[in-house]
This record gives sequence, structure tokens and C-alpha cells, in this order.
Amino acid sequence: MRIYCAKDYYHVSRVAANIISAQVIMKPDCVLGLATGSTPIGTYEQLIRWYEKGDLDFAEVSSINLDEYKGLTPEDEQSYRYFMNTHLFDSINIDKRNTFVPDGTEQDSEKACKDYEKIIHSHGGIDLQILGMGHNGHIGFNEPGSAFDKETHCVKLAESTIAANARFFASMEDVPKEAYTMGIKTIMQAKKIVVIVSGEDKKDIVKKAFLGPITPEVPASVLQLHNDVILVGDEAALSEYNKAVQ
Repeated sequence: MRIYCAKDYYHVSRVAANIISAQVIMKPDCVLGLATGSTPIGTYEQLIRWYEKGDLDFAEVSSINLDEYKGLTPEDEQSYRYFMNTHLFDSINIDKRNTFVPDGTEQDSEKACKDYEKIIHSHGGIDLQILGMGHNGHIGFNEPGSAFDKETHCVKLAESTIAANARFFASMEDVPKEAYTMGIKTIMQAKKIVVIVSGEDKKDIVKKAFLGPITPEVPASVLQLHNDVILVGDEAALSEYNKAVQ
């Protein structure tokens, strides 16, 4: 695992954007695994700036997102499709026909998940997967206790995740209770993985995930077994990790 310790969130975002840019430049028709949430927004903003300067071309890129709330339409402002359009796709020259997010409107969970796995496999897998990490170590919507051998599946969200996402909705009751997510097996099949972490509130889980035992109780800990992981974090998020390895 390679680690980049940046000064703050702005610099974390630039480092992550640099890694993504290198992937796009080296393989213009690459498949990017993308994430939502507050963590990657700065990275997407940097990619947009470089695109606007003419430094990047996304015309041949395909993207496959980690997850989507079950029950939300693409037009819903809280859907992850809407998030990706707003924070990245609408501002670059990617062909939206080549951008994929699980179908939150599909009520048949088994069909939705099988269809998504077919999309991933038809593109030859993911070249570079971007991940954030929850306070309980979840990646995607794979909560503590998730089996490491699962592919795309429907999950009932943990109360802590529902509470964390409530700030985006009018009330706690409005937060979807289920989501479609890539499973840990699917994530681990990506050729390269970049984990982005920022803030002092992530310092304990970073240490636990990357220096603790590999256990389903800390889903991100499985990343220790991947042969090409890059951890990009700011000084605050990496503080406990750095103390432990010194």
C-alpha cells in the first residue's frame, strides 16, 4: 500500500485528482469506479478545473458508481445519479451513456444487482476505484459484518449510516433504509484502489482499518489484501496511523 499524507483537504483532493488524471491520460478508455459523499467533491472539482483548462479528455472514459439508494429516481436530488451529474458529469465531456449507477427504481433487488454485475463484467472490470470510508469502516454501503465474498447486493443500512446521511434529507424518516451497493468482492476486483480520507474524525478508523486485524467487522480492513491500494489522507486523518508506524 502506498500512502500520501497531504496537508489538508484541498491538497488531498489535488493528490487524488492527480492519480485519476494519470489513469485517464495513460488509458483514455479506462473504467473509473466512482464514489459519492462529501469526501470526493474536492477531487471532482479539481478534475473539472483541469478539464476546463484542456488538460483532460473524458470522451472515451466509462464510469461505474459504487452504489445508489433503493427507491430513488435519477431525478431525485438525493439520488447518487443526481449527485454525479451535478458534481462531475455535467461539467466534463464524458458520454453519459457510458456512466453507470445502480438502478434505484428497480424494486426487484436480485435483478437490479445481477444487471449491475453484468455491466461491470461487460466493461472488463474497473481500472481505478475511488473509495471513501465511513466512521465504522464501511466502504460503499458494505456495513460491519458484511461478507467479503459478496458482489453487488441490496443492503439494509445501519442506523449510524442513516444518521450520517440524514443531513441531506428533510428528516431522518426520509432517508432510504436500503441501497444497492457493489460488494466487497466486486470492489476488490478493481485493478487499482484509491482511498480518500480527511479530517480528525477519521483518525481512529484509518488506524483500525489499515493496521488492525482483517475482519468483516471493519469492512475496509480487507483492503490490506489488495495488491495496489493508495491511501490519500490529510495530516489529521492519518495522525494515529503515522504515530503507530513511526
